Amino acid sequence: MKRWLKTERNKFRILLRSIPATVVTLFVVSVICMNLLANKTLLQLDWIALDGGILISWLSFMCMDIITKHFGPGASNRISILAAVINLLTCLIFFVASAIPSNAADYSAFDSIFGGTWFILLGSTVAFLASAVINNTLNHLIGASLKKNPDGKLAYALRTYISTFIGQFLDNFIFSVIVFVFFAPIFWDGFHWTVLQCAMCALTGAVAELIMEVVFSPIGYRIAKKWQAEAVGKEYFEFKESQK
Repeated sequence: MKRWLKTERNKFRILLRSIPATVVTLFVVSVICMNLLANKTLLQLDWIALDGGILISWLSFMCMDIITKHFGPGASNRISILAAVINLLTCLIFFVASAIPSNAADYSAFDSIFGGTWFILLGSTVAFLASAVINNTLNHLIGASLKKNPDGKLAYALRTYISTFIGQFLDNFIFSVIVFVFFAPIFWDGFHWTVLQCAMCALTGAVAELIMEVVFSPIGYRIAKKWQAEAVGKEYFEFKESQK
């Protein structure tokens, strides 16, 4: 166990040195923004409801798809855990800042937003980690099953579109059920979503985010091809080979 932990620690350190900082930064920031934006319901009808997280969640999945394509699902899962941990630390800092009293002005709106809600944080963290693992694994499996031109545009599109749609649906559904079905009726004076609204939110959100993926996937494809051409992560791949 001690040897395994040491190997994992070294692998993670090398991975952080290997993935270009811009992609990791965008990924982490998008996860933090998702958590904040999820506090606001943008639309609520009898059959559909959408929260603000839909505006940025596509970026998280695009970053995961790029990392999975080049470094593999294990690497993408590790970065997803890192993003979740940083998000939790950020939420803690926000909470402390909101809890500190100030007589300079009325900061009730600030405190309400940045103070956060513990069950929203719980729901977003559980949903994000579960959907990340499913998305990354599915993306890799689809890519591995494509024998004809696996590094081409069509192969990249298939693996990202399918994994993103399923991953986004599960992310949205798990989050909305945890927050708006189980906890909201208790802590928000009876406000709640029905399971149908959660399912339609998840489906509509997945479709919307899939459209975003279609629009921006050419950028992801070019980034993945550039990493491949420039042998990005050579140290990481050499370390993985040495451990076999």
